[in-house]
Amino acid sequence: MSDQDATPENRLRKELPEEVHADPDEAPEAAEEDGDRTAELTGRQRLVNGLWPPRVSRAQLIVALLLFGLGFGLAVQVASNSDGDSALRGARQEDLVRILDELDDRSQRLEDEKRGLEKQRDELENSSDQAEEARRQTVEKERQLGILAGTVAAEGPGITITIDDTKGTVEADMLLDAIQELRAAGAEAMQVNGVRIVAGTYLSDAGNTVSVDGNKINAPYRFKVIGKPQDLEPALNIPGGVVQTLEKEQAIVTIERSDKIVVDALRAAKRPDYARSSSR
Repeated sequence: MSDQDATPENRLRKELPEEVHADPDEAPEAAEEDGDRTAELTGRQRLVNGLWPPRVSRAQLIVALLLFGLGFGLAVQVASNSDGDSALRGARQEDLVRILDELDDRSQRLEDEKRGLEKQRDELENSSDQAEEARRQTVEKERQLGILAGTVAAEGPGITITIDDTKGTVEADMLLDAIQELRAAGAEAMQVNGVRIVAGTYLSDAGNTVSVDGNKINAPYRFKVIGKPQDLEPALNIPGGVVQTLEKEQAIVTIERSDKIVVDALRAAKRPDYARSSSR
């Protein structure tokens, strides 16, 4: 070996290519493996960065709230329908038939009222003397409103209800339920123990008695109701209705139909303090 080859620089030149190209097959594989690891790490980081923290726009938030409200409303509706279905599911067949008949009767009453109003309109439009026809309809309407307001007496078919409260357990809200049920069944005029029942009537408990529009009445409570008896009586006897509720309180309820019921308890017409007619 010459002195020139023995120098450190010459030895480095000879050894360097051997180190770099010692294994040419392993170098590309190692580079490729490092690249895969870098790509995999970058993909995970991108996934994490995409999910957290969440980026929600204002429009997306509004849509989410609307969908939540819609879902909550549907859930409540389904729950209420399920409760109603379960209550009817436990009823007897004759009770279901009675409820269906009552609904049909109410629909028929509304249809009859509609036809009556249409007839009045046609008579007013086709009458040769429209002024006279208008006066006639006004008088008839005044009579009807007087019956509803309790300022005039009324008579007609209906029922008489007697509630004998032997235990003193009947309260004002129970009598109010009876009044509301009768109104829904088509009652046109009614009174209880000599007190006329009108749209503004209120009931309250007064010790062991009940007060109707400030008038104390004692048991037995006797209702005189004018209306279609075939509608009024079944409305009180529906399952879970007025009669069953009162009987649970150990009250005795009797209902009698009649072709002539007289409702003669009157109320004084009250003059309004502020309202005035707007017609000229």
